[in-house]
Amino acid sequence: MQKLDLGVNIDHIATLRQARQITEPDPMQALSILKQAGAKQVTIHLREDRRHIQDFDVCEIMQRSSLPVNIECANDPKIIDLICAKRPFKATLVPEKREEVTTEGGLDMTNPALNLTIAMLKNSKIKVATFINPDEKSIKLSKDLGADGIELHTGTYANLYLALNEQKISSLNLLKDLTSLDRLELETRLKDEIDSLKNAAKFAKSLGLEVYAGHGLNANNLDPIAKIKEISELNIGHSIIARSIFVGLKDAIKEILDSMQRARNS
Repeated sequence: MQKLDLGVNIDHIATLRQARQITEPDPMQALSILKQAGAKQVTIHLREDRRHIQDFDVCEIMQRSSLPVNIECANDPKIIDLICAKRPFKATLVPEKREEVTTEGGLDMTNPALNLTIAMLKNSKIKVATFINPDEKSIKLSKDLGADGIELHTGTYANLYLALNEQKISSLNLLKDLTSLDRLELETRLKDEIDSLKNAAKFAKSLGLEVYAGHGLNANNLDPIAKIKEISELNIGHSIIARSIFVGLKDAIKEILDSMQRARNS
């Protein structure tokens, strides 16, 4: 079974900074901690609305990070131009809606504009991944358009897991569509979603694509995802930053890495 690496998304350090429009906490201070803790990648999402990571963060992180940098972004021309100029290790194309709290699903791979965008990124010697739902059509289109890999959207899986294991879901707007389902239906849907992720990972690997996964993963729910042997990288952010409030960033990362290792070795 291949190695499973961790990319740590540090967006929500910037979210806290932007809440006060000041200079702290500074996302740059996380870079050395990520490396010391054993993360293999820094992940940031430069959103069109700049709600957390800013353009100057991108420039500083690219200058100062000793780990590979993965920039998540929408198919926005100005953002793509910035990424091509800065040349991170990887760009992950994601969908965006201004009104969403967090990314709600996978990229629409039928968008004709993706062809030029992926070509531009590849011409700048940047590895390209597409953040997609676990379906064969999106995987095939990712391959046809020249992507190097896919990142499977695990948000649906994470929401189903939360609905099954959290007593307070009736107050969570994100899960409002799941509150009317009984436990058996939730368990069935969860199993089906895990199967979809497994099948998608296997199909993508058969096409020669690298396979990553992320969104909504934490130390409690990542086990079934980490066990999918074709997946070589998990990108996790919110749960690590949330946990770091109580135990510190280094230990929060190590807890995730320990969970990943246990899953792979079980």
